[in-house]
Amino acid sequence: MVSVIPQPLQVEPGTGHVPVATLEVHALGLEPTAPWLADLAARLLSSVDGVAATHDDPASEDAPSGATALVLRLDAHAGPVGSTSPERYSLVVDDGGVTATAAEPVGLLHAVQTLRQLVEAPRSGDDPARVSHVVVHDAPRYPWRGLSVDVARTFFGLDALRAVIDVAAAYKLNVLHLHLTDDQGWRIESPSRPELAKLSSGSDTSGGKGGHLSLADFRALQDHAAERFVRVVPEIDVPGHINAATHVYGDLMPDGVATDAYSGIEVGFSRLTLDLPATEPFLRDVFTDLAHATDGEHVHLGGDEVLKMEPAEYARFVELCERLILEAGKKPVAWQEAAKAPLRPGTIVQYWDTHPMDLTYLVDAAKAGARIILSPANRVYLDMKYTADFGLGQEWAGLVEVRDSYDWEPEEVVPGLPVDTIEGVEAAVWTERIPTRDALFTMLLPRLSAVAEVGWSAPERKDWDDYRRRVAREAHAWRRAGIAFHESAQVDW
Repeated sequence: MVSVIPQPLQVEPGTGHVPVATLEVHALGLEPTAPWLADLAARLLSSVDGVAATHDDPASEDAPSGATALVLRLDAHAGPVGSTSPERYSLVVDDGGVTATAAEPVGLLHAVQTLRQLVEAPRSGDDPARVSHVVVHDAPRYPWRGLSVDVARTFFGLDALRAVIDVAAAYKLNVLHLHLTDDQGWRIESPSRPELAKLSSGSDTSGGKGGHLSLADFRALQDHAAERFVRVVPEIDVPGHINAATHVYGDLMPDGVATDAYSGIEVGFSRLTLDLPATEPFLRDVFTDLAHATDGEHVHLGGDEVLKMEPAEYARFVELCERLILEAGKKPVAWQEAAKAPLRPGTIVQYWDTHPMDLTYLVDAAKAGARIILSPANRVYLDMKYTADFGLGQEWAGLVEVRDSYDWEPEEVVPGLPVDTIEGVEAAVWTERIPTRDALFTMLLPRLSAVAEVGWSAPERKDWDDYRRRVAREAHAWRRAGIAFHESAQVDW
């Protein structure tokens, strides 16, 4: 196996190698869909020790003397035979240089990320960086491979979220799910309700100043993500986890009295009341504002841990929020509890709660047309401690070491779930106990790369012992970039 995370589907190693100390990128046929891709490819490859990459006039395939050519080209026949994934790609390294072909520009970026990891650093001062001859044909197992980041409990701003996107894209993840609201803060500007961000974003659980994303920030974040083919899925969590809103609007409370600000970490104490006159207009305003600000297809309505509401009222809430999101032109996503309500076909449901329970309702929802994302907390909740004595995180879902995030099979998580209803996998990081950017990345890495392999690679291509070797090699890139990570005892760093 080659040293790439996630492990490609098909690899045919050769016997020679090509020097890549000087690499020139030629992107053919990318105008007007991805004119930036050659520049991004050159910057990604120049981040590798011993490589200096530039991009040339897209009309020319001739590399200057002394440089190795990397040609990026769209080709509908690229990738593994039989794959129809728009993310499929092929990468060929031989004496003629490096050629990446893909059905869509996203596949070309995946090919570049694979090439980045294949570079062998200079062995001595006189040896150039090089790449061994190889042919790779690759495509993902699942179309949804994501990371959910909680910016409501501890606020992480635009720069940190851009860095998260860069790391996610490096391992071919393609969704950033932002948990934007909770009891502790409202972290997104809403033009119809400007008081929310103004009055409910000034603190967080870390004791910091809090903050929120303006619509300009959200636009910049989506632009950064789009250039890396990552979709941003924003979440407003209702009808629970809502104290940040009831702190601003007393008319959302039955007694008409606004609640106190909250910076603790308890859950389940807050809720909306459907039959109050202010509730539906509030929901319509905030979901419509968010939908209009969102480029992608999906908006997440939350729906988890609503501990103080009767099932009938909860089901009416889910129906209303689904309808408002659809009317605003987006597709709804919700946490698994929403599957207890009747759902419209096509709604995406996110499984997370791994405590013993009857999951017949989730299986039934899938059979009725819901799509399922798997986020089992005891595998992919990356705010869980690595070990009992680890200084960051929580442990209510158990301890989650690197191997726990790697050694699981999505098709076996929910008994009886039709495998063709699985949309993908998504890791999550909740930030009650994660106060800084370095702490955030320490919890993400290396486990996020393990989850990425679960979501991308065919089960038969996975190998824990080989992954240990590959992730130890990949840590050189994290050190070079100054990215914090945990040197788990399960890996020989």
